[in-house]
Order: sequence, then structure tokens, then C-alpha cells
Amino acid sequence: MVTLSSSPEADRAFPLSAAGAAIMRRPSLWIAIVVLCAVGVTALLGARGPLVDVTRVARTDLEQHLIASGRVRVVTRVQLNAQVGGRLIDVAVREGQRVRPGDVLARIDDREAQAAVAEARAAVAQARARVEQLHEVNAVVAGERLREADANVARAELERARIEVLAKAGAVAPRDVEDAQRTLEVAAAAQNAARAQQQGAAAQGADARVAAGALRESEARLAAAEARLVQTRVVAAQAGVILGRDVDPGDIVRAGDTLLELAGDGETELVIEPDERNLAWLGVGQTGRASADAYPDQTFPAEITYIAPAVDRRRGSIEVRLRAPDPPATLRPDMTISVDLTVASKARVLAVETEAIGGAATTTPWVLVVKDGAIERRSVTLGIVGEERAEITSGVSEGDLVARSSRQPLEPGQRVRVRVAP
Repeated sequence: MVTLSSSPEADRAFPLSAAGAAIMRRPSLWIAIVVLCAVGVTALLGARGPLVDVTRVARTDLEQHLIASGRVRVVTRVQLNAQVGGRLIDVAVREGQRVRPGDVLARIDDREAQAAVAEARAAVAQARARVEQLHEVNAVVAGERLREADANVARAELERARIEVLAKAGAVAPRDVEDAQRTLEVAAAAQNAARAQQQGAAAQGADARVAAGALRESEARLAAAEARLVQTRVVAAQAGVILGRDVDPGDIVRAGDTLLELAGDGETELVIEPDERNLAWLGVGQTGRASADAYPDQTFPAEITYIAPAVDRRRGSIEVRLRAPDPPATLRPDMTISVDLTVASKARVLAVETEAIGGAATTTPWVLVVKDGAIERRSVTLGIVGEERAEITSGVSEGDLVARSSRQPLEPGQRVRVRVAP
């Protein structure tokens, strides 16, 4: 309890009116007056309304960005498989190692394939010798035999003619004429056989064609054997980086087994899958900045090159691919990345802070405008939306004051006091 007292000295120092003196002598009275004053101030402030932070509608340059996460896409991902079965005798690379075209990455035991190649080469040599023999020996022999047969036929014809003259003169028996005729027929048969042999040994003859066919067959078998030998080696067809190694020396593999995985060198491509609601803002050729989540400070340019023709109905997203012409050396296949795309930009548009817009994600957005000290709720039409401000194409005018937070418990017509944000 507070006790107030008065003394002559105090009265002389601070002279009081009669009413003041009466109040000082009655503490409950002046306390009541203080309470009434506080209630009056509170009522006055209540009549003016709560204090509301507002922002002014103003013109500004605005950009709309789309930020999405994705991964580094390996444009050329090659599965290196065994083409023949057998035991691995060497795996010359490890994960992460760079390779060049023609590098031998793994070898399968090739002793059987080597033997098959040697056998096929011997068969080719034998067939080629047969062709050469026909051209260089058999053709000459056949020609000589034909000339000999021609001579025998000529002699047999002369002999028959002589015997026939003698037979007419009665100098020889008829049997001699028959013997001369048979001799001529035998010589003619031998001539036909020699002529056929000579034709067969000729360049386009039957024997030559058979020999040439045998040579081609043996050469084809050699090519097949050599191909099987090549298949015992897994060779890099292009430059790149080994992503995976699934085998070790000594493993038994079958034809078709995956041994290694290679990421071929090429232009770096990024893949993101933004929500399908952003499809209207996306277009081939748009640019942005990308960064790996592991190295967020290393940003690099990216450009949209492909937008999928269909939406993933399970996730409601759309696949978008981007070209990264100058990626950092730290970028690796399948690495998680973030892409910041500039999907729209406008100059000198009416804009307001995004936190002041209610129902921004719906088809009926609105704002709370303070006019003449009272709240008005206005429907607005939004344009592009930036990080902190959004374009408003209708519903407000330049200079209007808008409540900064649409979540404040304010009602249309309510009296408020404003505090303008800097």
C-alpha cells in the first residue's frame, strides 16, 4: 500500500489547488482517474483499428524463375557384354578410369579360338594351292592331252581310209576294216575326254569353279574363326569413363553377361522433372543456371533442348532435358543437380509482395487493400511471379496500400492503422 502525506514545507514547495489537494488526500480517487484515462486511450486506439504492416503497389522489373532438381544424364551409357563364353584371364580397367577407343578392357581365354584360326588358315592355304594347281599344271596337262588326242584321231582316220582302199582291192580282209573303225572310235572318245578335261581346267571351267568355291568357303571359315577370336577381347569403341565393373579375372562368363558399364564422352545433359503445372512456362531454348548439390557454389549455364511429349501420369511431372555446354570438372554421371530457369521477364509492371496475395495458387487470388483507413478485399489477376513480388494485371492501381500478410485476421470494412514498409 502506498501512503501519501502532506507537510507545510511540501505544500509551500508545490502549491496544489483545492481539488488537487483533495485528490492527493484520497488515493483511490486518483487511481480511478488513471484507469479511466487508460481505458479512454485504449478505446480511442480500438476505434482507429489495429496496426497493420502494408506495402505499396509499385512498378518494377520482374523475372519469374522455375527451380527444379534433377540429375546429370549420361547421354551414352554402354553395357559391355561378353560375346563368347569362357574364363576371364584379364580385366584391365577399374571403376572411374578413363579409356580411349581401341583400348582392350578385358580378355577371355582364347586358346581354343587361336587353334580354330590356325586350322582355318591351313584350309585356306590348301584351297588356294588347289586353285593354283589348276591354273598352272592341270590346264597345261589338259592342253597337251587334247593335242595328243587330236593327233591320234587324225592317224586313226588315215589308217581307216587306207584299210578301206585295200579292202576294195581285196588286199585285206573285211575284219581289218572293222578293226580300223574301232580304233578311230576309241581315238575320238579319247579326244572328247581330253577336250572336256581341257575345258574344265580352263579359267571358267567346272574344275576351276569348284576349286574357287572351295577357296571362298575356306576363307569364310577363316573370317568366322578370326571374328570369334576378336570376340574374346572386350574393346572400348569410344572414349569415356568406366562406371561399373562386375567381374574379376578368373570368373567364368557366358555370352551376353555384362562385364563393364561405360559412360561415353559427349555433351553433358541434365534431366529435371518439374510439376506439369509449370508446362505453360517452359520452352525449348530457355536458359538458366545449374549447380551440383555437392558443389552449390559452382554454377554453370544450361539450356532446354527437349521437353517430353507426354506427362508422367503417376507423378504428374514432365521430363525436361538441358544442354550444359561448359560444365565444371567436378560434375559426374547421375549426380544430383539443381536448375534455376528464367521462364519469363517483364519490365515496369505493377507488382506487390507475394506474401500479400491470398489464394495465389488458386484461380481466384485476392489482396487486402487499405483505403481511407478501412480494409477492402479485392480480387486480382496475376501475371508472372518472381521470388519476392508478383505482377498484378488487374484489381489494384499504382500506389495502393496492401496488407503485407494475407493471413492477418482482418475483415472487409475493418478500421486499421497502417505502417508502410520501407
